[in-house]
Amino acid sequence: MELRFFNTLERRQMAFDALVPGCAKMYTCGPTVYNFAHIGNFRAYVFEDILRRTLEYFGYSVTQVMNLTDVDDKTIRDSRKEELPLREFTAKYKQAFFDDIKTLKIEPAEIYPAATDHIPEMIALIQTLMDKGFAYQAPDKCIYFSIEKCKDYGKLARIDRENQRDGVRISTDEYAKDAVGDFALWKAWDEADGDVFWESPWGRGRPGWHIECSAMSMKYLGESFDIHTGGVDNMFPHHEDEIAQSESATGKKWVNYWLHCEHLMVDGTKMSKSLGNFYTLRDLQDKGWNGREIRWVLVGAHYRKKLNFTLDALAQARETLGKFDALFDRLKGVDSAGEAGEAAGLVTEAKNNFASAMADDLNIAPALAAAFDLMRGANRLADEQKLTKAGAMEILAAFRDFDRVIACFEVDAVRESAAIPAEVTALAEARAEARKAKNFAESDRLRDELAKLGYAVKDVPGGAWELKKL
Repeated sequence: MELRFFNTLERRQMAFDALVPGCAKMYTCGPTVYNFAHIGNFRAYVFEDILRRTLEYFGYSVTQVMNLTDVDDKTIRDSRKEELPLREFTAKYKQAFFDDIKTLKIEPAEIYPAATDHIPEMIALIQTLMDKGFAYQAPDKCIYFSIEKCKDYGKLARIDRENQRDGVRISTDEYAKDAVGDFALWKAWDEADGDVFWESPWGRGRPGWHIECSAMSMKYLGESFDIHTGGVDNMFPHHEDEIAQSESATGKKWVNYWLHCEHLMVDGTKMSKSLGNFYTLRDLQDKGWNGREIRWVLVGAHYRKKLNFTLDALAQARETLGKFDALFDRLKGVDSAGEAGEAAGLVTEAKNNFASAMADDLNIAPALAAAFDLMRGANRLADEQKLTKAGAMEILAAFRDFDRVIACFEVDAVRESAAIPAEVTALAEARAEARKAKNFAESDRLRDELAKLGYAVKDVPGGAWELKKL
């Protein structure tokens, strides 16, 4: 089955043709480690994980590089505010990032290069651009890339070069340069940087953000590779500038396929601390939601469409995943002898539909629809007593197969809820109904009954609840 992706560079869907057959080389923009990553960041990281898993699903060996930006204005500013050395300050957030992606079942990249470990490579790349006439040193001692020298600058973001204010000397972000579009490759040290600097042929300073990704990607993936991803907000100027400096340095096409994911909204609006809808993964965990439920919501929309994230969606995710869990428990209990029968046909159809959808630019909606169809079909066969153990095992194997990409079904997980007696669950459901009806006296009575049976009930946003043994 042919894999096809929407290539932002070409503005069209294209068949994926790896530079090395069977091997996909991919660079993904990673976190700036000055704080905990938020769910908008994780929307991109989960999309990139789905892309990686889909490539593997179709037989590709993936080499993924994800950078860690551990030196920039924000990391320097906040490390100085906390009076910590830069490396010590960023180490905390690097570890938090790795903990978070484990919670969300994001497969680890092969290489996580930190910017501060690759300064020599950046200096060498800047020197090449200087030698070839694409970069210059301004009076402020910073090194800038001249977009005027790059004739196809703007090809990714489709920039209208005719209307750019070229030739105007301005000060942007405290760095003077020849033209408004020129971007910093090397930033000269100033007092705000404190003890964060490296020596270079142009004086002490630090690299610009864009040069970090070019230098590190080419070190580990080569001067040309298959896929570069990120959020649409990174398309310009970051990805545009990466292309310009990389291709100017090597004279080769840098990346063949560009995939960008759309923004995440919260409650229909932009996520903002001032609106109270800004969430890190840890914020959501503190509210009682788990990584599996959060991932399900993040997975649920096509990567090129805006995703509206709500607490109600998390409650729906809990309910939906509970139905799949109930199906898996039911299937494991089937012991009727005989051939797989009708179940085999359901599995074949679901697997074909799932694979076809994911091959079509990661079209997640019909892929998930295939899983729901299989769930309904399996429950129907079980209700009609037409399901054999062989058929049940084929269905379970299909969900394990889907989970190579989705990573939410967790067919073989040991679930605490599976061991909770039906009478306890019934009491918890009755208590939830009492609370909904604002009959708090009855709700409290049922809570006490649950406690006597050795269970604590915890309410979570969206009207959901969870039980734990005392």
